[in-house]
Amino acid sequence: MQFGVFSVSDITPDPTTGVTPSEGERIKAAIAIAKKTEEVGMDVYAVGEHHNPPFFSSSPTTLLAAIAAQTERLVVSTATTLITTNDPVKIAEDFAMLQHVSDGRVDLMLGRGNTGPVYPWFGKDIRSGIQLAIENYALLHQLWREDVVDWEGHFRTPLQGFTSTPRPLDGVPPFVWHGSIRSPEIAEQAAYYGDGFFANHIFWPASHTQRMIALYRQRFAHYGHGEEKDAIVGLGGQLYLAKNSQDAKREFRPYFDNAPVYGHGPTLEEFSEQTPLAVGSPQEIIDKVLGFREYVGDYQRQMFLMDHAGLPLSSVLKQLDLLGEEVIPVLRRELDARRAPGVPDVPTHASLVAANGGARDFRPGANRGDNLTDGSPYQTPVEA
Repeated sequence: MQFGVFSVSDITPDPTTGVTPSEGERIKAAIAIAKKTEEVGMDVYAVGEHHNPPFFSSSPTTLLAAIAAQTERLVVSTATTLITTNDPVKIAEDFAMLQHVSDGRVDLMLGRGNTGPVYPWFGKDIRSGIQLAIENYALLHQLWREDVVDWEGHFRTPLQGFTSTPRPLDGVPPFVWHGSIRSPEIAEQAAYYGDGFFANHIFWPASHTQRMIALYRQRFAHYGHGEEKDAIVGLGGQLYLAKNSQDAKREFRPYFDNAPVYGHGPTLEEFSEQTPLAVGSPQEIIDKVLGFREYVGDYQRQMFLMDHAGLPLSSVLKQLDLLGEEVIPVLRRELDARRAPGVPDVPTHASLVAANGGARDFRPGANRGDNLTDGSPYQTPVEA
């Protein structure tokens, strides 16, 4: 079971001080939070992609490369990478490069995003969102697995004899999660390829998430990737914890009441009852997270949103210390004890290389300027 922290990279005023951090301060804070995530014994740090204020994360792979350089075992990921408005060729190149510089400590989550104007900014039509996600991922999947690609689709110029470089580290693409909160087509897409499915159910009731995960598991088995229990499932959730319940609610309430995505609607107590939001003592957080398994079954990755709503860096780091000391060890022990036999772990670079029959070493042949006259542009593959 993997545990991690994800950020949507919002820059929100602290309602208790009125201070809005600068972009530079939030970017450095993200690196500090990622380093703390590793220090307290968690496994993954992920950042979303946005291209408008009040968000800072327009270039996730640049940020993740900096984090990978300052950590040793942390897996860096996204939450999400926009498969609809990014060119799949650039995604293939950027994440293969990130694989190399991080020694394989990378996976990624694809999604359509929730900012409508981003589509025309990048020359796309939001009405084609699902079709873009399906076609672009089909190309990305091919680019990472074939050294020379001939391709033609509806949404980008054709490719003839194209090689995406660098090739994936050891010849194995990063593991892909498909993130969705509402689209069964994306659950179907994840199942078709045998990839992971991530339900960021921070605003949704358990019944909705349960149906989405059940659909993904059923279709995963339908496409021959194994039994339903073999499907790779991740969940998102948000929390605020303190030593005791009263302090947690008192400290988080002004942030909840004023946050653009929370405030002026259901109360903190109502929202906590209807969604995965957990606010309380370590034991209350443990009880709430253990309850997720009751409606999605055994799953492999739990990510927490912690640096949102204007919370200052000092508060996030303090919570991470408490999370690592009193919550994560108990959750690992309890979820492992309850896990059904044979449920797989999240694929890692090492496990993917092993499943692929070993590492492949890429050494280009003489540069001809094209790949049209011969087969592979690489020398005869050798074991790395």
